Amino acid sequence: MAVFSPNTLLFPSLSSRPVQFPSHPSVKSPRRRRFSASAASSSSSSSLPPMEGRSKFMDFPHVSAPHRSLMFDLLSAVENRLGTQLEPCALPPNVEYYQNQAGNARGSLYVRRGQSSSPVDFVLGSWLNCQLPTGGALNITSLSAYLKTSTDAPNFLFELIRNGPTSLVMILDLTPRKDLVMFPDYLKTFYEDTQLDSHRQALEKLPEAQPYFSSALYIRSVVSPTAIMLKIDAGGEDRLEEIIDSQLPTISKAVLEIWLDKCAYGEERGVDEADRAYLEKRDNVVKRKTIDIDLASNFPRLFGPEIAGRVIEVLREVYAV
Repeated sequence: MAVFSPNTLLFPSLSSRPVQFPSHPSVKSPRRRRFSASAASSSSSSSLPPMEGRSKFMDFPHVSAPHRSLMFDLLSAVENRLGTQLEPCALPPNVEYYQNQAGNARGSLYVRRGQSSSPVDFVLGSWLNCQLPTGGALNITSLSAYLKTSTDAPNFLFELIRNGPTSLVMILDLTPRKDLVMFPDYLKTFYEDTQLDSHRQALEKLPEAQPYFSSALYIRSVVSPTAIMLKIDAGGEDRLEEIIDSQLPTISKAVLEIWLDKCAYGEERGVDEADRAYLEKRDNVVKRKTIDIDLASNFPRLFGPEIAGRVIEVLREVYAV
C-alpha cells in the first residue's frame, strides 16, 4: 500500500497538509495472532462475503469516474500481463473490505501473490475513504508490485491521494532496490535507457502541477531520481477531473509498461547469493517502514485496535516481516 503503498500506505506523510482524522472509540486491543480466511470469516460485523469484498475493491466506489477508470485500467494491465504468474486473491473477507464502527472510514485490500516460478512476489492494491471532520473526504487509491530476490529489478508504485475536490497528490515510481551511486549500470538500465524522466517532465509542464516534497525525509530517500511526485491544484473540480481523464492515464500506463517489460519480464539479472541476501535485507527494511511509519500509528486511530490489528497482521504476513 502507501499503504497504502503498501507502498505508500504513506498517507499522513504524503498529504499536502496535516489531516485531522476522526478518532475511533478506544477498545481493547486483541491478542496478536495469525489470521486465516476461515477464522476471519466468522469475526466482526464488518466482514463481507468474499466476492462482495472483492467487488468493493474493483469498483473503487468512493472516487470519481475518471479516477476509477484509471485505477481499473492499471490493475487490468497488471493482471492481463501477469495473470498466469499470480495466485488468486485469498485474503480474509473482513480484510478485503473493512470499516470502522462509526461508518466514517472504510478501506479495501487486494493481494495476489506470485507463483513459485514467478519473479513477482505479490501485487497489492488498496483504497481508503475517510470522512474528514472539516467536511469532504480523504480518498487514497494505490497499486504496487513487489519482486522477489531472484531479480534486483525495481518495484512498481502508484498512488493518488485526494483530500479535496480540486487537488491531488500523485506518486508514480519504479522504486530502486539497489544503490544508484554504487551501481551505475542499474541506473542506466532502468532509468536512463528507458527515458523514465521524460514522463515526469511531461506532467510538470501542466500549469496546475508543482513538485511535491514529502515532509518525511525517509520517503524522499526510497524513491528514484525519476519519481513522479506531484501536487496538482486545478482550482476547480471539473478541471481536475479533466486532468485525471486526459493526462494521467497515458503517463501512468507508459511507466507501468516499462516496469512490466523491463522488470517483471526483463532479462535475467544473474543475482548471486550475496546479492540476494542484500536484497532481502533491504526489501524487508522498506516493508517494515511501510507498516511502522504509517499504518501502525494511524490505522488504530481510524479503525480502532481490533480492525487495525487484523489488517496490519495480514499485511505483515504478505510482506513476510
